[in-house]
Amino acid sequence: MDAFAHSNLTGIAIVALAALICGMTMERVKQPAFVGYILAGLLLGPTAFGIVEDREQIDTIAELGVLMLLFVIGMELSIRLFLRLWKFVLIATSIQILAAGSLTLLLSSLLGWSFGMSILLGFVIALSSTAIGIKILEDTNELKTRTGILSVGILIAQDLAFIPIILVLGIISVGETNYQGLLVLIGSILIMVMLMWYLAKGGKVHLPFLSNVVQNVDLTPLGALALCFGAAAISGLLGLSPAYGAFLAGLVLGNSGERPAFVGSTRPIQSILMMVFFLSIGLLIDLPFIIANLGTVLVLLFVVTIFKTAMNTAILKLLGQPWPQAFMVSVVLSQIGEFSFLLSKAGLEAGLIGEDVLRLVVAVTVLSLAVSPFWVVTARRLHKITGSVVTLRELMTSVYSYEADFIAAASLKIRPKCALVIRRLKKGIEKKYLTELINKLNYLAARFMKHLSSRQKINAANDNPLGKKNPEKKVSKSA
Repeated sequence: MDAFAHSNLTGIAIVALAALICGMTMERVKQPAFVGYILAGLLLGPTAFGIVEDREQIDTIAELGVLMLLFVIGMELSIRLFLRLWKFVLIATSIQILAAGSLTLLLSSLLGWSFGMSILLGFVIALSSTAIGIKILEDTNELKTRTGILSVGILIAQDLAFIPIILVLGIISVGETNYQGLLVLIGSILIMVMLMWYLAKGGKVHLPFLSNVVQNVDLTPLGALALCFGAAAISGLLGLSPAYGAFLAGLVLGNSGERPAFVGSTRPIQSILMMVFFLSIGLLIDLPFIIANLGTVLVLLFVVTIFKTAMNTAILKLLGQPWPQAFMVSVVLSQIGEFSFLLSKAGLEAGLIGEDVLRLVVAVTVLSLAVSPFWVVTARRLHKITGSVVTLRELMTSVYSYEADFIAAASLKIRPKCALVIRRLKKGIEKKYLTELINKLNYLAARFMKHLSSRQKINAANDNPLGKKNPEKKVSKSA
């Protein structure tokens, strides 16, 4: 039992240390820390060093991290501003899903996809990652700007659209309409709309036990967790997304008098849980499969990223948003969302796709989530310098000037140390081989002299077998 406990503690320590080092490295080069967490998951995963093998516990904690993120967003969301944009958000999300579905249906005739597979892949492409998008907005301090509000509104609308998407997939695979699920969906939308309307009119939520909870520093974070996960559990039991319940709980708590205390107490917990979420994304990366299908994966990744950015930009511009804002919102929404994992598994169980397609979707999705921050940084910098560069080299230098300077400075520091180490190694090797050579020559010379001496003795014995003295030596001596 002690050995098992020590093993678990060692694994946790390695995971935490790897996440910390990778996160600090990414922050050092002006990239979001969660990219480092994804990298740590890749390094610790079964296709790399294989330190983390059991994914079940990590997946559970990662799901809690997403729920906590939506809970915090609900607490901090400006409801009045959101309600001003709800029509826009609803229309934009609907057009996104229809456009992505239309594209995959067109491709189905060229690539031979089935109708169900085309619809499924359209849904996968349409949905973006709430966790990644909101985290990017937080890191760039744009969460409360109009760009941030638009992005969050569309992301939440996409999360709510996940339920009707599942219903549609069920109809396609089974051929029957789930009226019970449809009624639950309509009821959930009505509840959220009524709650937001009430809060936007200045209504306050009074929960009697909250005032007692916030009086104790130790109970405050526990109370927040109980509200978040309790509401998520109820939502799941009703057949809805647990994220829906966590978001509503955040809305209620954010419009209570105890909001400041809960916001401060939940931040550290959210950071840890989100670290685990991004770590779990890295664990999903199947390096052998990606290497074996590198060309296909990279082409699909490029096409999906550029297509989503262009599609969303065109949609938002069509709905009246200015080009800069439409472009930046589209860049934030350019990745494939984590709900694609659930959609792909549902499609596999329903017989809409095969194992190979599932692995391909997972690979492209994971890489899309991983490269999304780099694409956001690149697009943001491109947006600032467009028109001031002429050549491609100037463009790349301008976009990644900080990273280039950092690498150059690091190489200047490391290069002398590396050269010193190489010189010492060279001297050591030379000294070692020289010593070995001298010893070898001495050994050969000793053997040669020994051979000569023994040979002389043999010759002398052959010339004078009886042991008599040599007269010539005697004569020469007397002379």
